Amino acid sequence: MSFEGLQGNRTLDILHKAEQGRYGVLAQVCYDAQSIIALVRSAERMSSPAIIMLFPVTLAYGKGPFLQFCLNIAHQASVPIAVHLDHATDPEHIELAFSLAEEGIAFDSIMVDASHAETDEENIALARPYVERARKYGIAVEVELGRLEGGEAGLRMISDAKLTNEKNADMFMKGTGAVILAPSIGNLHGSYLKPPNFRQDILKNLRTMFKGRGIPLCLHGTDELPDELFRDCIASGISKVRFLPTYLP
Repeated sequence: MSFEGLQGNRTLDILHKAEQGRYGVLAQVCYDAQSIIALVRSAERMSSPAIIMLFPVTLAYGKGPFLQFCLNIAHQASVPIAVHLDHATDPEHIELAFSLAEEGIAFDSIMVDASHAETDEENIALARPYVERARKYGIAVEVELGRLEGGEAGLRMISDAKLTNEKNADMFMKGTGAVILAPSIGNLHGSYLKPPNFRQDILKNLRTMFKGRGIPLCLHGTDELPDELFRDCIASGISKVRFLPTYLP
């Protein structure tokens, strides 16, 4: 897997160290300055790396000034913190991220989410052009193989979940050129109506496949999961744990 143009990428540095240390890094969706400051200060207090994640709707609202604020507070923190654009499905949001990168205001990483595609081949065809352009700005790209069901604030609702076929994972990552993989293992966006049954075998097979090749695995769909399940997923190969905070009225 080629990492040309991504040397020193902050997200990858954080996740590669997590892979080596066999721990998970919190990647939290943040909507405003207060939640971002809280995440950064908490990470500093715990001497832990973290990843700030913005939904596309938040980027579209705050644009360059808000992204610059996120980058400043993240990159000036006393612990490693990266800034990531989560679940970018619509071309207008990806193009906005690239236009800001042209101005020197670049995300550390972006999730180019084409999991709504009917086939893995269509997913590759949709994602690859964006992955190639992102590299020119030193932006690492995450992709989703399979399809997570459900929806969250700022995300389109998805039905017809599809588990990751780990036999296609190598072809998929080479085809897209992406360097972070979000698998579908029985996880979903939103609340679980019954206890989740995650396919740890898929994670373990992916970890074996990509061992030593620098492809971190990201766990989505973490609402209300028990601590033991987090530990199991990290033991099976997860390095990035995506979290969407729930705000109570």
